[in-house]
Amino acid sequence: MTMSPRRAKGGGAWGDDGASRFRDVQAENGMTEALHTVFARMRLGAPTSAEGGLIVRSPIDGGELGRPPPDDAAAIDAKIGRAAEAFPSWRAVPAPVRGELVRRLGETLRTHKAALAELVTLECGKITSEALGEVQEMIDVCDFAVGLSRQLHGLTIVSERPRHRMSETWLPLGPVGVISAFNFPVAVWAWNATLALVCGDPVIWKPSEKTPLTALACEGLFRRATEGFDAAPDGLVQVIVGGREAGERLVDDPRVPLVSATGSTAMGRRVSGRLAARFGRALLELGGNNAAIVTPSADLELARRAMVFSAVGTCGQRCTSLRRAFVHESVADRVIGDLTRAYASLPIGDPRDPATLVGPLIDGDAYAGMQRALEQARAEGGTVYGGERVRQELGEGGFYVAPAIAEMPAQKPVMERETFAPILYVVRYRDLEQAIGLQNAVSQGLSSCIFTNDLREAELFTSAEGGDCGIANVNIGPSGAEIGGAFGGEKETGGGRESGSDAWKAYMRRQTSTTNWGGELPLAQGVVFHV
Repeated sequence: MTMSPRRAKGGGAWGDDGASRFRDVQAENGMTEALHTVFARMRLGAPTSAEGGLIVRSPIDGGELGRPPPDDAAAIDAKIGRAAEAFPSWRAVPAPVRGELVRRLGETLRTHKAALAELVTLECGKITSEALGEVQEMIDVCDFAVGLSRQLHGLTIVSERPRHRMSETWLPLGPVGVISAFNFPVAVWAWNATLALVCGDPVIWKPSEKTPLTALACEGLFRRATEGFDAAPDGLVQVIVGGREAGERLVDDPRVPLVSATGSTAMGRRVSGRLAARFGRALLELGGNNAAIVTPSADLELARRAMVFSAVGTCGQRCTSLRRAFVHESVADRVIGDLTRAYASLPIGDPRDPATLVGPLIDGDAYAGMQRALEQARAEGGTVYGGERVRQELGEGGFYVAPAIAEMPAQKPVMERETFAPILYVVRYRDLEQAIGLQNAVSQGLSSCIFTNDLREAELFTSAEGGDCGIANVNIGPSGAEIGGAFGGEKETGGGRESGSDAWKAYMRRQTSTTNWGGELPLAQGVVFHV
């Protein structure tokens, strides 16, 4: 491959068409000094702000970070068009060479890990450790995808006909749309983009309207990874800035054969319906209403630590956050006591403070939703610990809360829906089959876990007679998945799988081929047809 300096043309935020979203002049962008500094550390000009732009606020204090101009219908169509134009040349690049570009992306992310993590903290409110972990997840999936680029294997299948060979091959699919949520503003894109790229597909990314700045930074870092890499066509990775209408335009475009969408069940239902109308593919990772079962044999100290992290990490705003706990009645008093004491000691505050373990909710709407759920829990007979707003001295626009525990008399309706906030509902149970039934008795099916030192209980839980979720853990919480396994869930979680294992197959099309290398024409199933 010839390596020579090059610049992307017509590439959206980084193109030469006069429509760049990035400038080096601070006076143009109206950003906070912190935001401008973090972009400068990545050697990216800060995104411009524009009258009528999409207002982005930091959950740390509610302060305005910027107003990146949204893409109108014409701009979205043009970006999809560039991706469609990039596809024929990118699919012809050998997969290991495509993997080399992803390796370069991983190296670029390693270089700028701290700065990108700081941006994640500013825009979505994650504590520093979790933000660094999210960027590390991007790096890890780059490494995984590089190895995968040499293992996009098919099958050789035995034919019933003499001197015939059957094979199954996986081929590039086409431009892939990625719609991501605010809570993992960069990792979910990396799960999809790295696999799609090694599979031969361009990527069009519509991030959450609450976190577009991290997406624009990732786009810039990807552009840097392509410098001197002549095999990368223009339009290979592009970002669409906008709200629901922008996402709908991406979903409805027939040039995009696959859309991977992460978000609420309601959003996934809309996306899947629109895709089905045009026979497009959907890869859905939607709501989770994740449960833990604590048995009498469990290591209760281990369970306490795992449950606290799973319930309050990212301020309860992970799709895998622990929301329901079914605790055996013989250990329930101790477990609830351990949890309430742990909750009382949690450092809540500015996520940039290294001592903080619980940062803010994303915004006031999330706080209001949490309060409605707690009111309903009380009305349904629950006893609530915590849940109040705290640390208001950090700014009226920052919504910091004390994580809540709601001890419920049974699994009530409030527990059957996902509230994206740090609320842990606790219910006592008598036998394991009852607890598994309660876990399964909701419409979501993402992640689950059991704490036990009994082999039979663990095996039952992970068997066909056990939990019905896509993820079933033993003696660890439901959150914090590694990239090596396929990530996703069942039922209203959407059924999609991203990241590891064989999730790559979603980004390709399957072709079955039969070759007759003999001189006869035998027909399958013994059919005789002489002409």
